[in-house]
Amino acid sequence: CKEIDERVNAFLTRPLSGAWPYLWLDATYLKVREGGRIVSVAAIVAVAVDTEGRREIVGLHIGPSEAEVFWTDFLRSLVKRGLSGVQLVISDAHEGLKAAIRRVLKATWQRCRVHWTRNALAYVPRTQQTMVAAGLRHAFQQPDQEAARAALQHLGEQLHNRWPKLKVFIEATCEDVLAYLTFPLQHRAKLHSTNPLERLNKEIKRRADVVGIFPNTDAIQRLIGAVLLEANDEWQLQHRYMQIEGMAGFASALIEESVTTLPPQAA
Repeated sequence: CKEIDERVNAFLTRPLSGAWPYLWLDATYLKVREGGRIVSVAAIVAVAVDTEGRREIVGLHIGPSEAEVFWTDFLRSLVKRGLSGVQLVISDAHEGLKAAIRRVLKATWQRCRVHWTRNALAYVPRTQQTMVAAGLRHAFQQPDQEAARAALQHLGEQLHNRWPKLKVFIEATCEDVLAYLTFPLQHRAKLHSTNPLERLNKEIKRRADVVGIFPNTDAIQRLIGAVLLEANDEWQLQHRYMQIEGMAGFASALIEESVTTLPPQAA
């Protein structure tokens, strides 16, 4: 265990360099013994893509996912290790996360489209969900953010008399679920949801289910961290995760930002 802990800790605390335009955050909920009780905690995994189009697992944090201080501490720890140049953060809608992103990363937030669609369909009777889902898919197929926004709002207006809460939900969350449409076309297929982490999360859950209830959070970090280390090594042997086309703008923007923050004599 000591040897595993050393390898996992070295991996999870390694310095990060360069720019990482895209950051995915996703939570897996696990049970752990704490003070004589069994409680649920979130294991948050952070995956980022650099300007070369390569993805890496850049962090793991364990705690109560709804607390803003939890998200803020985690994002600050990533920045302290060198994470920079983040333009878009993709995640589910956790309380406190949006504020932490604005405060620490000053990046755009993309609400996971898959989870958003499930939330939207919850306002519709099961027998009508197929029809509404088709309308939502049509909106997401639009070529740009303005057209997609108009399509969603039109759908909300059409269904307002039958399901007024659906219209309210669409109006309140429309901008968050369409944020990815302002980013390069080549990257959008992987930016609209946390689905790129689905296989990784399944492997984490498969290993965690064997344990059932963890004795403490250190045990969670040991097991999940080892799974992440193994997966990250495999990713480094694969081709680029994203096309490098469209990344040039992010790299140049980071250079300009670093120059403007230098003292006058250094710049």
